[in-house]
Amino acid sequence: MSEKITGAQSLVRSLEMAGVDTVFGIPGGAILPLYDPLMDSTKLRHILVRHEQGAGHAAEGYALASGRVGVCMATSGPGATNLVTPIADAHMDSVPIVAVTGQVPSASIGTDAFQEADIRGITMPITKHNYLVTDPDQIPRAIAEAFHIASTGRPGPVLVDVSKDALQGMTTFEWPDHIDLPGYRPVTRPHAKQIREAARLIVESRRPVLYVGGGVIRARASKQLRELAELTGIPVVTTLMARGAFPDGHPLHLGMPGMHGTVAAVGALQKADLLITLGARFDDRVTGKLSSFAPDAKVIHADIDPAEISKNRVADLPIVGDAGEVISDLIVAIKADYAAGRVGDYEGWRQTVTGWRTTYPLGWEGNADGMLAPQSVIQRLGKIAGPDAIYVAGVGQHQMWAAQFIDYQNPGTWLNSGGLGTMGFAIPAAMGAKVGRPDATVWAIDGDGCFQMTNQELVTCAINDIPIKVALINNSSLGMVRQWQTLFYNERYSNTDLHSHRIPDFVMLAEAYGCAGLRCESPEDVDATIEKAMSINDRPVVVDFVVHRDAMVWPMVAAGTSNDDILVAREMAPDWESEY
Repeated sequence: MSEKITGAQSLVRSLEMAGVDTVFGIPGGAILPLYDPLMDSTKLRHILVRHEQGAGHAAEGYALASGRVGVCMATSGPGATNLVTPIADAHMDSVPIVAVTGQVPSASIGTDAFQEADIRGITMPITKHNYLVTDPDQIPRAIAEAFHIASTGRPGPVLVDVSKDALQGMTTFEWPDHIDLPGYRPVTRPHAKQIREAARLIVESRRPVLYVGGGVIRARASKQLRELAELTGIPVVTTLMARGAFPDGHPLHLGMPGMHGTVAAVGALQKADLLITLGARFDDRVTGKLSSFAPDAKVIHADIDPAEISKNRVADLPIVGDAGEVISDLIVAIKADYAAGRVGDYEGWRQTVTGWRTTYPLGWEGNADGMLAPQSVIQRLGKIAGPDAIYVAGVGQHQMWAAQFIDYQNPGTWLNSGGLGTMGFAIPAAMGAKVGRPDATVWAIDGDGCFQMTNQELVTCAINDIPIKVALINNSSLGMVRQWQTLFYNERYSNTDLHSHRIPDFVMLAEAYGCAGLRCESPEDVDATIEKAMSINDRPVVVDFVVHRDAMVWPMVAAGTSNDDILVAREMAPDWESEY
């Protein structure tokens, strides 16, 4: 006869069976029954965070760095609602996480009981799927399905809300031997006819661009992408979410497109006659004013999520499938065309876009006050830490500079909040990344605004021996908002001055948290300070880089305007019309 155990014990066993090794969370009343058997598990490491938002972002960082499903845990009511932001973030950026939340006893659901919130209803629009489990017998099935859904097809978050009485009730543990979800059949293999048609469009085009999105990273298809690019000689642009999918130093790489993309990448998309869109979603930050985006281009749009295809830009050729499978099949089809004598001629196009890349390189305006240029700090950090480090950014100017001025050679080395743009992402996500990849050097590149939202997780890092490193780009401002106020609001700086050059003292704060605190204010000390931070590996390190507050992110396409109106500096636009 099967052993009787509690629902909570069943949930712990279910997590173990799902291959989980780390859970980020905080206990509370409704989920407390789960925390008792969790203490006895020899397979699960629970990391006690300081805020549930930190647990969710840590689960994201863990997933992004390790390639496995990240797991976070919270109690009912405010514990669960504090997970809403990271769940929404994971949904926008296709990050596989499972959030386990406690819920009030099933008899109390709907009565406005203490710490009750309808977290299933709240998160329905921002999860791939979610569950409310009130029967302890259903816990293993729900957990098994949650991990399957989170990690297959287009990855994303799944929430499992478990009532307190289900955790306390008695059950027998039975792990499902297979998953059968009618209606959930992600298509991974593309249709052969569409692949052949895509190959035909590619060889017949004259100004093609490989428009590469985060789906290529999620599909682990970087090697296939490089083979396709080198086979065809087609220029490549990698979106914010795809940095590292194609080596920055490769001669075919034009950089990042979009609002703060390179002139070459933006110009190539605008002047292309064919966009080969792989795992990208025509996000507004890439397209600018949608009606003026790539006006002369036909569109091949390949994505594992059929809902993304033609959502924003109508595709001339839709392809549903995993990016790795799509690219591999395209390579075979194009080689067949080459063997038959059908070869595309892109030499003149390559020369043109390479000319734009040479004429309009990324750079920054100097400042006369002798203060640190944030772009220079980040560039030096990338050079010293190297291409094998993992860089995790918050949101704002420092995020854009980190995307622009660090050379990414490998997938999985650039983690950030792209779609939701969540300030406070960097510190907890870096913590999760370091847990997922303990042998990697992990740098959080954060702004003083972002840092003050979630820096309490440095305590979690110090106590749990998670030695992340933090490059704090301290411009004493909400920098990106200040930039917009400079450009569009007549320099009326309403509520963007954080006074962070004075309060708090970030070095003292770091030391109080059990971290090493360093400060750098002189350009001559940047390299030595970074190298000192690199040498400290027995605890987290925070480096307060006090930088010039009026540094701008260039190039820039103002929100709602055409990519044709890109500025490389204030009132200075590129001249690419003479070519096409």
